[in-house]
Amino acid sequence: MKAGIGESRFWFNEQRGTLLALVIFIAMFTFYVMNHPAGFTANVVQTAANKGVLLALVAMAQTFVVLTAGIDLSVGMVFILCNCLASYVLVGSPLMVAGGVLAVVATGAICGAINAAIVIWGRLQPIVATIASGAVFFGIALWLRPFPGSDPAFSADLADALTGKVFGLVPASLIFLAATVILIWIPFRRSVLGRTVYAIGSSEVAAYMSGMPIKRAKFLAYVLSGVFAAFAGLYLTFFTYSGEASAANGNTYTLYSIAAVVLGGVSLFGGRGSAIGAIFGALAFRAIGDLLFVFEIDPLWQPLFQGIVLVLAVSVGSARLFQVRNRLDLFG
Repeated sequence: MKAGIGESRFWFNEQRGTLLALVIFIAMFTFYVMNHPAGFTANVVQTAANKGVLLALVAMAQTFVVLTAGIDLSVGMVFILCNCLASYVLVGSPLMVAGGVLAVVATGAICGAINAAIVIWGRLQPIVATIASGAVFFGIALWLRPFPGSDPAFSADLADALTGKVFGLVPASLIFLAATVILIWIPFRRSVLGRTVYAIGSSEVAAYMSGMPIKRAKFLAYVLSGVFAAFAGLYLTFFTYSGEASAANGNTYTLYSIAAVVLGGVSLFGGRGSAIGAIFGALAFRAIGDLLFVFEIDPLWQPLFQGIVLVLAVSVGSARLFQVRNRLDLFG
């Protein structure tokens, strides 16, 4: 009996941030649909889901690096680069479009691998390395798309299929997001390299002394970060039917991804949290913005209110730290 209670307590402590983000999201989204002129309809849910999934994918990209006690400030620029590339290559027959999707995802993975190489073998701090690489990625995006636009033969059918509704009810974007969790995040979390990523974030020295594959785990974390940023770039292209080398969008999504990660209970010190928490953090953050829009809050004031809610949420989630005398108590 005591063992069961202890396991439940351990699970609750581990999932505290995720559960808090889920509660905030449910509360905010419920309040949003209650005050939306159209109410709770499939179209309202679809619109909210599409915007939330875009940020959720970027937040998941950020999560992989943050778990290693790093931070990826290039994630928004990889997102923009992949958006610009997708606006060119998603054309032609279904086979050509599939090849274009693979090319975009491969580009994101290459960007992540470059970041990993600089951090692991170049031995630069992640924040410095990713600021520099992000500038390079944005330069390539600007070269690809000096002006917003897309190829005239852009595959609108694929875009409509992945941003529409399945059976007229469920947003396809949410199904895609769930598929990434099931097919990528869960196997990663249960793998040796996934456990090593958590160990690195908790104590890289201890992980090294334990003989864990630190370099391979870090490399995989950065590559997966690039892959998820590429997924987000694809979805931005699906939403807009175009590519745009926008530094403002890149910087905004980078900052919002960090906010979503924190709101989702992922520790910026590494080793704690999950991509699922980051997803709920992103959805909650988007719901806050939608709620402010419904109440017609002046856009100039919206960042202030979003920041206040974020600070309150993070403070509630971190309150227990003031009672902790030993870091191991967090898992007791």
